[in-house]
Amino acid sequence: MRIILPRAAQSDPSFIIGFSLIVVLAAAEIFGATYYYVGRIRAARGSVQVVVQSAPKSPAVSATPALARTKPLPTSQVPSPTPTLIDRLVQEAVELRDRGDMTNALARLHEASEHDPQNAIVLEEIAKTYESMQLFERSNEVWRKLQEMGPAAGAAYELADKRLKLGVGTQGTAEAGMANPSLDAPIHRDVGGISEGPILSISEVRTTETPDPDAETSLKLEIGIRKEPNATVDHTKVKIQVFFYDTVDNKDVRLTDADVNYEWLTSKHDWTDTNPEILSVSYLRPKTKGSSEAALSAAAAAVKPSLKGRAGKAGASEGERRYLGYRILVYYDDKLQAVQAEPSRLLQLFPPSDTVSSP
Repeated sequence: MRIILPRAAQSDPSFIIGFSLIVVLAAAEIFGATYYYVGRIRAARGSVQVVVQSAPKSPAVSATPALARTKPLPTSQVPSPTPTLIDRLVQEAVELRDRGDMTNALARLHEASEHDPQNAIVLEEIAKTYESMQLFERSNEVWRKLQEMGPAAGAAYELADKRLKLGVGTQGTAEAGMANPSLDAPIHRDVGGISEGPILSISEVRTTETPDPDAETSLKLEIGIRKEPNATVDHTKVKIQVFFYDTVDNKDVRLTDADVNYEWLTSKHDWTDTNPEILSVSYLRPKTKGSSEAALSAAAAAVKPSLKGRAGKAGASEGERRYLGYRILVYYDDKLQAVQAEPSRLLQLFPPSDTVSSP
């Protein structure tokens, strides 16, 4: 830019010097102002960069706990609802029934029923337990209760309706059990109980076989009979029946004809205390001449095929017997309390009666 001064000013040296100073000062002031504002802008940019870099860190720290709280737990870690008293009693009853302890299973179920008499699940398990005991009249009574409850009972109503229409406990059921080898497993099965709960139960059965050169089979049962807590027992109303069974010609099952003897091992056997009373029952089948000849005939038939027919006739005429097992029935005031059998198929072949009866 070209500055035009008056001619007089151009010839005056002091004017030129003063004007130059003014220009220099103005330039210095402009430069200083420019430097100041540029420095402020740089400082402002630096502070913005710090905020941008540090801003994500603060939310990240505070957000982590919130995310952890809202993250759903895996299904395996979700706490299950606390089971109620009835749920626990039913679960214990099912486990006891699966182990064959029907007496205590029924006791748990009746306790659950006292808390909720219309509980369909409890009634269903009671009916199933009575069926396992071959007490079909009682099981049908419970199934009818479920049927009367209608669809409100849910799946138990449909099962009850099906059970009552098809019917259970026929003679064919027992015969089917006879043909099922799995039912011959040598297991103890404790079954029994009455509708208002058992007073007596079988605590244990110990079987001991004694070697005897003069006997085909010599064994003894030690049966523990205990009273339930807080129960009062009149020993004159207690009846215990023990039935031994044999196989005849290795196919038919019949009541034994061996020597059977009873003996109490506890002195009082009046159930005045909580200790079980122990009853000993012995089974003795002595060796006989006929049985020895039958055994020799069977051995000869295995060697000489021509003698098979004769051996078969001899075996049939002799009716060779072998020990099979036992049933124990405990009654109080003529009401069934508990049953135990070995093998378990004897319960299907000879279902226990609700009241005292002959075999």
